[in-house]
Amino acid sequence: QVQLVESGGGLVQAGGSLRLSCAASGSIFSINAMNWYRQAPGKQRELVATITSGGTTNYADSVKGRFTISRDNAKNTVYLQMSSLKPEDTAVYYCRIFESNYRGTNVYWGQGTQVTVSS
Repeated sequence: QVQLVESGGGLVQAGGSLRLSCAASGSIFSINAMNWYRQAPGKQRELVATITSGGTTNYADSVKGRFTISRDNAKNTVYLQMSSLKPEDTAVYYCRIFESNYRGTNVYWGQGTQVTVSS
């Protein structure tokens, strides 16, 4: 079993920055893609950013140029550096990982961390 622990959320003024972290622990064989999602009140969960095992990244149009996803494979950790934050970035942010072992691929979610951007 794999556990994900997120940290780094909080309250920030518009234009500010935050860095989210998501650390995986447990019986990890190999982590493939890692994602950050977010869910605002009354809205569906949306994909924010993806990083593959090879380091290729993709972003939602709404965050391109402002957010940066990265990973530290030695620490089994994925990060989301968020800059130029806007009130519409307010949401609960979740990490998701794809972990592969000899039996197949498993998907794990973090518990979520609240990000609130004040105007």
